[in-house]
Amino acid sequence: MYLRLFALTVALLAGTPTARGANPSGALNELKLSQLEQRLTEIDAELAQLAEMSLRSGVGSIGYRSRGYDSPHTPISVEVELEHEVPVDEVVLVPTLWRDSEKGFQADGFPAAFRIIAKSTQHPEGTVLANFGPDSGILPRIAPLVIPVAGIPATHIVIEVSELSIKSFDQKYGLQFAELLVFSGTTNVALRRPLNLSLAPREPRTEIPWHPRFLVDGHMPYLMDAASGEKSIAYINQFNAPSTITVDLLESLRITSIHLHAVDQSDTVPQAHPGDLGIPRHLKVEGANQADFSDAVTILQTNAESLSEMGPIMMWNIPEAFCRYVRLTEVDPPDNFRIGFAEIELFSDGRNVALGKPTSLNKKINPVRDLEALTDGRNLYGEILPIRTWMQQLARRHDLESERPFITQELFRRYAQQKANMRRISWLAAILLFIVVIVVMLEQFARQRAISRTRERIAANLHDELGANLHAIGLLGDFAKKIVARKNAQDEWAELSDVIDEVRELTEETGETARYCTNMLETKEIHANLLEEMKRTADRLLTDLSYHIDFPDDENSLQELKPRRRIDLFLFYKECLTNILRHSSASHVSTQLTANNKNITLNIRDNGQGLIDRDIPKSLRRRARLLGGRVSAENLTTGGLQITLQLHPRRRHRFTSKLIH
Repeated sequence: MYLRLFALTVALLAGTPTARGANPSGALNELKLSQLEQRLTEIDAELAQLAEMSLRSGVGSIGYRSRGYDSPHTPISVEVELEHEVPVDEVVLVPTLWRDSEKGFQADGFPAAFRIIAKSTQHPEGTVLANFGPDSGILPRIAPLVIPVAGIPATHIVIEVSELSIKSFDQKYGLQFAELLVFSGTTNVALRRPLNLSLAPREPRTEIPWHPRFLVDGHMPYLMDAASGEKSIAYINQFNAPSTITVDLLESLRITSIHLHAVDQSDTVPQAHPGDLGIPRHLKVEGANQADFSDAVTILQTNAESLSEMGPIMMWNIPEAFCRYVRLTEVDPPDNFRIGFAEIELFSDGRNVALGKPTSLNKKINPVRDLEALTDGRNLYGEILPIRTWMQQLARRHDLESERPFITQELFRRYAQQKANMRRISWLAAILLFIVVIVVMLEQFARQRAISRTRERIAANLHDELGANLHAIGLLGDFAKKIVARKNAQDEWAELSDVIDEVRELTEETGETARYCTNMLETKEIHANLLEEMKRTADRLLTDLSYHIDFPDDENSLQELKPRRRIDLFLFYKECLTNILRHSSASHVSTQLTANNKNITLNIRDNGQGLIDRDIPKSLRRRARLLGGRVSAENLTTGGLQITLQLHPRRRHRFTSKLIH
């Protein structure tokens, strides 16, 4: 019974409907709880190793902005012309950011549908590298969109926009990008390359922060904030006289790119400087193989016209130059000018060959700042990453941070479901405990009732069997005394012998009854053949009376009775005959027993004096109660009494009977 209750508890829990949480793909519902927890751990571990999404502040170039249009389906294309045909490995689109008062930073004017095409000498019509529709799921985002390409040769990269999005500024449809990067290996081959626009911008003036050339100037709305590396304070000179910074590469190398990291701005809000601290407006970069620069050649010369041309990282791809020494000089510095950088990177075949190399100044250095900071490979936030790696990490962070809320939401739903299940289990456990207590109490009650019923049976047997047998023995003894007193005939001695035999037989039956009373549970073989024993008992007790017995032809219908109930039925019948002999003064007795699978009926009639007070004898009521049947008594109009017993062979008359058997 306990196992059934436990199985019911488990079945109820197993049948509890599971709520399905919404997520973009629905795949999270198919994962196990342990898999979700493992995935969340993996995301957090990977996020800890990725660059942070730190945004710029202050003034600088913003990027490219098209005109505003009334229809989102105005076609616009942007084409960048590469220096020569190169294998393209990756295209990166950096969105222009807009500060929303409710949602925070959002991508502004990022196209809803567009495709990227690579043109080459063999395929001037172009090869489609990627195609994004309105339902591609790339928005919302503030991170760069990284599009891997399988090394397809290209001379031009074209962005064809088929559906525009709304610009926050004027609520018109337009196109905006902060930066376009095209990587061949680790080199951004689109850096400062010419652009071809299908539609001219509204204001082509060079002094504004919105200009087509800012789309490929290398300035992005992010600060390089790597997850690894110790911070390094940028170097800046304390003198206002013209200064030069020289980097010794220790050997002659082929230089193809230069990256200059601006002095890190103050962490205060607002910041202390406009963003161009230490950056020369007119910068001249020379390369030489002689320490005195007697063989110097100019490899880069810049002339910044506005603050918009300054940025945290200023990048240039330069013609190949073989040199050991590289010198940076401010041409015509203004008053109170101070030169300085967070890092100077010189690239040869995609590798920063200036890393860890010695640097020197033509003026006394700043005693507060460390000159080695110019080539230590670190900025205020830690390690300086390759640009392509930086973009990939920001894009990966966006993907993971977009996935993480769905996993946490699903985990919270699962935890809530587990909590609800625990509440159900607690309630079911309490109910189960209550049922167990009730069952234990019922079992104890059943045991007490079984003891009581056993005592009642023993008392009935002592009263009915032993009492009747002892009474018969007494009568036989009196009869034997009379025979002995006469002593006048040999036949009477023979009769005395018969009386003694009956006394012996009664003595054996009394012993059998006594043994039955001592162990009421060992009754499987007693009265196995019920009808035969009932007939023998009638023959023995009704010897001096006329009697008629009507029993079924076979005993199959009585086999449904438990052995104990067969014993009780036999003892009920015997008690009826004993009462007739003791009290009825009858001369004739008839017995009728009918039995089927549904009902057993026992009728016993006599022609005696009947019941005087019309009350059924207590001994018969007690026997009927032990049987679980119903007894009735009726005085006949012709004289005599009819006792009727009815019982159902398969009915268990009490819950306690079910527990006992």
